[in-house]
Amino acid sequence: MSSMQRLELRQGQSLTMTPQLVQSIKLLQLSHAELAAYVEAELERNPLLQEAEAHGDARLPSLADFLRAKQRYADAGGRMIPGSPPAQGEVVAGASSQASASAHSELKPELEATLAGAQSLTDHLEAQLDLASADHTLREIGRHLIHNLNEAGYLTEALQDVADRLQVSPQQAEAALKLIQNFEPSGIGARNLRECLEIQLRERNRLDPAMQILLSRLDLVAKQDFAALQKLCGVDREDLVDMLVEIRHLEPKPGLAFTVAPIDVLVPDVLVRPAADGSFIVELNPDTLPRVLLNRTYYTEVAKAVRKAEDKSFLSDCLQTASWLTRSLDQRAKTILTVATEIVRQQEGFFREGIAALRPMTLKSVAEAIGMHESTISRVVANKAIGAGGVTYPMKFFLNAATGEGEHAAKAVRHRIRQLIEAEAPHKVLSDEALAQVLKAEGIDVARRTIAKYREALRIPSSAERRRRHRF
Repeated sequence: MSSMQRLELRQGQSLTMTPQLVQSIKLLQLSHAELAAYVEAELERNPLLQEAEAHGDARLPSLADFLRAKQRYADAGGRMIPGSPPAQGEVVAGASSQASASAHSELKPELEATLAGAQSLTDHLEAQLDLASADHTLREIGRHLIHNLNEAGYLTEALQDVADRLQVSPQQAEAALKLIQNFEPSGIGARNLRECLEIQLRERNRLDPAMQILLSRLDLVAKQDFAALQKLCGVDREDLVDMLVEIRHLEPKPGLAFTVAPIDVLVPDVLVRPAADGSFIVELNPDTLPRVLLNRTYYTEVAKAVRKAEDKSFLSDCLQTASWLTRSLDQRAKTILTVATEIVRQQEGFFREGIAALRPMTLKSVAEAIGMHESTISRVVANKAIGAGGVTYPMKFFLNAATGEGEHAAKAVRHRIRQLIEAEAPHKVLSDEALAQVLKAEGIDVARRTIAKYREALRIPSSAERRRRHRF
């Protein structure tokens, strides 16, 4: 049996995405606030970029301004590259083309540095830990626990696993956790909702035996089975109501008060208004559109003056980046407007009549209608909003699957279910089957099991639980 080597040529097709195309895609999915922060950083670092509003009014930068800009980035260890927009929650490094690789290097614009931040939960708890104990081992265990709390302030890792990882006893791990559970905010470091509420009530000296029993049956609280709770806790109706009111005033997620993510107020990227002929006018919101220009006059002046090769390289990079950014911003705006226009076209009934007229609409149906890829539509609708009649709706709001039994949007059906239940009389609670019959009479053919699924998604109790609530 012999073996031999040979060369073969194979022909095939593949799609290669250039670095700038990848960056343009990332730019498309940014919210208006993230985009504004990114553009502001680009204006600061690229002397060839200028805000459109200042065009013609601002002082023309000098060669000294250009050299100072170059020196700032040399001091920071970076050079200008084609724009590299940050993805959500991260900073994305750009890449240069092969032709100019020697003149480019990786640069990570610090978007987070442009956003105001508050003290994190971790910092807040570590500051208390340093004052709470002089025991070095206890502090180290506590530090590990603090770094493993989730956003809501809960410890999701088993203490035994923590002890094994740190090679300490379970008793030491428990002692460190109890120490943290005495910190502010009250309820921090709990392993579940019951423990979180117990910590807060204990601090208020309200964790009596009846309250402990109540917390042990939070499932009955959720079902609003008050008769069973009265019997278990050994209290009368008035006391039980007081206990439930007290629980509702506790904080079930104490860590959220220290969330450091910037608040992004929902501002419409697209505005919709009725036209005189009964159709709708769809236009971009000028308040969310960053307007930047490439200052070619300044480029021409500097190009005449620079002599050093490194200055010419930096100027070339600035020109490439500025050209890319202005083109990408224009393309981003056109794409958002195209997608929003199609959404409004498919959901005209909603803009006329409200949520009851919401139609089934998917990423695929929008993509096919305007000849774009589904992934592009997905990026457009992320973090974008449409404003109409003084109300702002996330673009994702309009994406609805059909109910499965008909041509009605699932979101519209859920809305109608909520309306019917909210309007039901105490003596005539509607079962899921009764709801299905009412909807069928309205031309919405939905199975009882689908009604139950939608009702549960809306966190509405069953008809039996609602009857008990009304009786109580």
